[in-house]
Amino acid sequence: MLKIKLARIGKKKSPTYRLIISEVGRDPYGRILENLGNYNPRTKDLQVKAERINYWLSQGAQMTITVNNLLVGHKIITGNIIKIRGQQPALDQNKDKKQESDQANPIISEVNPSAPPQSENDEAKKEE
Repeated sequence: MLKIKLARIGKKKSPTYRLIISEVGRDPYGRILENLGNYNPRTKDLQVKAERINYWLSQGAQMTITVNNLLVGHKIITGNIIKIRGQQPALDQNKDKKQESDQANPIISEVNPSAPPQSENDEAKKEE
């Protein structure tokens, strides 16, 4: 599977990135199929080959979440921004299933909420 991703280039503490397309398991600093553009995060400058990105997407290439958000933010492609922090989209589906099962099987507590909590010492005194 092909993926459009960022490969870091530039000096120490002065990053710039290349938008590249390569196979999923391949090192982003090794052999790439095509260089699709550059991104400078300090100046927020994005230079891309929009027609080549659309071509690779039409061929079935995927994007990383960061590249998707970057291209959607600069209106190169249409779509939704994906949240990076928190749980990934695949994990959210599992969470929804868990919540549905929790709603289907509610746990009934036999504790009286108005009664004060009892400690172990109180129970020992009652037994004597």
